[in-house]
Amino acid sequence: MDAITVQNLTKRFSDLVAVDNVSFTVRSGEVFGYLGPNGAGKTTTIRILTGITAPTGGSARIFGLDIVSDTIRARRQMGIVYETSNVYDDLTAWQNIMFAGELYNVGKQERERRGKELLEVFGLWERRKDRVHGYSKGMKRRLTLAMGLINDPKLLFLDEPTSGLDVQSNLIIRDVLHDLTNRGVTVFLTTHNIEEANVTCDRVAIINKGRIAAIDSPERLKKTIQSVQSIEVAFEKGIAKVLADLPGLPAANEIRKEGDKVRIYTDDPATLLEEIMEYARVHQNRVVSATTRGPTLEDVFIHLTGLSTQVKGGDKDGR
Repeated sequence: MDAITVQNLTKRFSDLVAVDNVSFTVRSGEVFGYLGPNGAGKTTTIRILTGITAPTGGSARIFGLDIVSDTIRARRQMGIVYETSNVYDDLTAWQNIMFAGELYNVGKQERERRGKELLEVFGLWERRKDRVHGYSKGMKRRLTLAMGLINDPKLLFLDEPTSGLDVQSNLIIRDVLHDLTNRGVTVFLTTHNIEEANVTCDRVAIINKGRIAAIDSPERLKKTIQSVQSIEVAFEKGIAKVLADLPGLPAANEIRKEGDKVRIYTDDPATLLEEIMEYARVHQNRVVSATTRGPTLEDVFIHLTGLSTQVKGGDKDGR
């Protein structure tokens, strides 16, 4: 049985259609990414699927249970971690996780066993007696995730789980997700972090303006625009002057700054590479590295959502 089945799901707020006739299924045991720009309808969808908001039209089922007519039984199958923290700052980590266990109707002995196990996994056991107001953002996020897992759910909803977090917290959360899927837990992950979706998800749905633009594995989505090729290049003297000069290369279609490197899109990588090397020779700015790349999930995202980027001859950046 599929973990989630959505058919013609619609949600209107007055004249705004936040979710527009959306249909998809999430298979049991997979990490399903719901990827889109801010305001695309991601959070509205997750609020409907978790029984917080009623849809205007269509249906959603959780392991066969209708989320509207059978809300309580459906919610017993799931853990929910929203983007905004739901921890109580004046309570300790232990008190927070015990309270979450009570809300999920987890028995005292079981919630104490699960609570200890989860706080250890998330690196919070040594700080369990500390009030949460002294925690960092990453620690609070880890505690929020631990609270969402206290009932050992079959389905975990994660709304922007790693937004703005430190590297350590990101790695811990990624490891936990890997462990959950190994145990057969289904994860529904909403994010606008394209790299997170690329490395974490089995399949990705790209939503834009309330509608599904595409659903597939990250690799298959990349193949849909296989013609998009690029060269990522770094120069010995940096790229400040380079950014102004490289759009003049005949084989360059689009230029993007990526850290201390430049990514140049082209239809003809071989010719572009020759032009780059000639530019470096003439300007005495040696090429430190040059890597030919195929399309990324970010390219697919931009292609499907129509978000603007820095283009040849201009300086627009809508990412």
